[in-house]
Amino acid sequence: MHTILGASGQIGREVARNLKQDCAGAIRLVSRNPRKVNDSDELLSADLLDAAQTQRAVAGSQTVYLTAGLPMDTQRWVAEWPVMMRNVIDACGRHDARLVYFDNTYMYPQTAEPQTEETPFRPHGVKGRVRGEITHMLLEAMDQQRVQATICRAPEFYGPGKTQSITNSTVIEPLKAGKPAKVFVRDDTLRTLIYTPDASRAMVLIGNTDDAYGQSWHLPCDDTRLTYRQFIELAAEIFGTAARYRVLKPWQLRLAGLFSAQVRDAAELLPRYAVDNLFVSDKFKQRFPAFRVTPIREGLQAMALEG
Repeated sequence: MHTILGASGQIGREVARNLKQDCAGAIRLVSRNPRKVNDSDELLSADLLDAAQTQRAVAGSQTVYLTAGLPMDTQRWVAEWPVMMRNVIDACGRHDARLVYFDNTYMYPQTAEPQTEETPFRPHGVKGRVRGEITHMLLEAMDQQRVQATICRAPEFYGPGKTQSITNSTVIEPLKAGKPAKVFVRDDTLRTLIYTPDASRAMVLIGNTDDAYGQSWHLPCDDTRLTYRQFIELAAEIFGTAARYRVLKPWQLRLAGLFSAQVRDAAELLPRYAVDNLFVSDKFKQRFPAFRVTPIREGLQAMALEG
């Protein structure tokens, strides 16, 4: 049994599709309101903040994929993420299920230094500290052999469907609608972006590779990094729209944060847009040389076909 916790998000749904295509075994989708991705999926409604419900969700599983997310709400992150991680670790340990955790880079220093699996955690802000704390919680459980797990880490997303990311919401969706894009802080720094279907496909590969457990992995990205200016020009060409955009300076974003909780809660991420973001996924590419990473142009072309 493959179980996906947080199965309603884009990553969870894509993991379900890839499991059906590439792996044997039943698939259980778990969220508050799960919906089938494949006809044979088992659905289970559960709240991961409830220990008993989490135990029930994991029972009978061989491999568990934790792809759950929370809204960009600092108070909820502080209150809920540690509880969710503790419940999932306890449930996987009790039921002898392997855990594949989908992580982000919020805990990394927001500098231009290349980021590898060995990069120390130096978060800038509360959400980064929370993500660092729950990752350390899992690493400690792994070291103590309370759970067999692997960590899959991804940088900024872009992708099809209901992918929720800053790049999708401020760049891709406006351009597809014929509106100007918005860029945070600068348009001339290099960005490392991951295509969500690649992230999900790589997670399934890692989760079904025995020697991938007990360590962290950077999920594979196109190393032809673009600036947001270049990305917008390419996306506009593919979407058949004008490459119009505005660069929002820090003072403008601070002002917007006075009126928008969402902008205010994203403020701690702004320093990363002032410098090159060099997320390195060489470890994965060396271990899985047959994995084909989707070039950015090809990913955008697939998104253009969505309409």
